[in-house]
Amino acid sequence: MEKQVNKNFYNFWKYCDLDRWSSYWYQIKEILSFNPKDVLEIGVGEKVLYSYLTNNTEINYKSVDIAKDLKPDIVASLDKLPLEDNSFDVVCAFEVLEHLPFEKFVSSLNELKRVSRSYVILSLPHWGRHFSVSFRLPFFKKIKFQFKFSIQKPSHLFNGQHYWEIGKKGYNLSKVKNEIKKTDMKIIKDYVCFESPYHHFFVLKKYV
Repeated sequence: MEKQVNKNFYNFWKYCDLDRWSSYWYQIKEILSFNPKDVLEIGVGEKVLYSYLTNNTEINYKSVDIAKDLKPDIVASLDKLPLEDNSFDVVCAFEVLEHLPFEKFVSSLNELKRVSRSYVILSLPHWGRHFSVSFRLPFFKKIKFQFKFSIQKPSHLFNGQHYWEIGKKGYNLSKVKNEIKKTDMKIIKDYVCFESPYHHFFVLKKYV
């Protein structure tokens, strides 16, 4: 795996739209739900997760990235992590695995599984149209409803970063789930973020 973007790619005005910030909330929510002692993040990006966990929790946070200029704790490729088995309670990779050819998806997941004690949390890009409805009535909780659909699936063209995306031709959601099952991890939760429907989350648990 080689570095694909420069540090200035994570410019606030170009990269940090409201949808992306809402996705960070889901990242933090899923991690904290397991009350982990330690967390490994693959791909540091803007270091939003790092900032929150290190400044607001007692969680021991470590990071891995191929890009030295992003200053991760460990410079390495995710398909060959220089870490021992069962090193972290939670291992997460948010919008990362699509940066590798799909043929490496299962082997990369197995590597994340290897260094995790219990859970692996992912988010992956999910292309497609979506229909969303949200409304609130007095004295009632907000009601939200959303579904994604694609009438005509386009082929994915490598843009220098993403080799594939869920929803594109040849990469439907059922295929991705079947690939995940090959790792012998249980999908305990998967959903598309209501506020950021391009991001599809998967929460996985090791059987052993």
